Amino acid sequence: MALLNRAAAVRVEVGRRPLSVYDELTGTRPFTTHPHAGGSQLSELVSTRIRSTAAKLGLPHLAESLNQYAGRADEAKRATSTSSIWSWPRKSLFVLSKLPHHKTLDEYDFSFQPELDPRKIKDLATLAFVEAKGNAALLGPPGVGKTRIAVAPSVAACRAGFSVYFTTLDDMVRQLEAAEATGRLNSKLRTYLRPGVLVVDEVGYQPLERAEANLVFQVISKHYERDSIILTSNKTFSEWGQVFGDEVLATAILDRLLHHCDVVSINGPSYRLKNRLAAIERDANVA
Repeated sequence: MALLNRAAAVRVEVGRRPLSVYDELTGTRPFTTHPHAGGSQLSELVSTRIRSTAAKLGLPHLAESLNQYAGRADEAKRATSTSSIWSWPRKSLFVLSKLPHHKTLDEYDFSFQPELDPRKIKDLATLAFVEAKGNAALLGPPGVGKTRIAVAPSVAACRAGFSVYFTTLDDMVRQLEAAEATGRLNSKLRTYLRPGVLVVDEVGYQPLERAEANLVFQVISKHYERDSIILTSNKTFSEWGQVFGDEVLATAILDRLLHHCDVVSINGPSYRLKNRLAAIERDANVA
């Protein structure tokens, strides 16, 4: 009776998880891989042992279907391996990046900003500056598409396997201040130091106190020549002394940031204003 129960259990297991059959019947690994074979093969010794044990358990169909089960297991193993190596890491990089969207330059309307050189923007998407552990800065008034352009190379970086993290300057400072107040500053700094590409949006929208600017300096200086930063700002670099509340500290930040940096200035019309004016015009025509 115990033998029959064991046979029934093996039948169930065979239908659910072919790989476990080998563990159940032989206690050995089922496959041996030839160095030039491109795949796994069932060794003759293991095959013989499985057939012998299957016959003793009264499982003739298992013996007859052995090669079929081996093939299924091998295909499942390859599929799982491929998925875990390629699909999940890429998806997780996008999830962890906190990017506001995943739009690429293919969807960007360069015609709206005729003074913007498309080649310079597309060069950012090649990730040459990321490979060189350099930075990119996008400067211009509100609404011209700085964040939109900053996201495009960030998406390319995720696809290439780089870790990315998106934040606004204000949120980063608030998070670091809160961590410092509770003795967790070093731990929180790792949030901004760990990614290979840190995207800091909206630099200059809110002036900082000197203590806040010092936290930003810590992030910038520790990324220097180690990883890359992409930032957007509505202020020219000459105005950063006002942004950071200290000319000397602003100079130290700029010194590290601009040493290896692609700078793009955007001085065209506002996308937001364009959409708003279009809506007003439509409403006027309807009226």
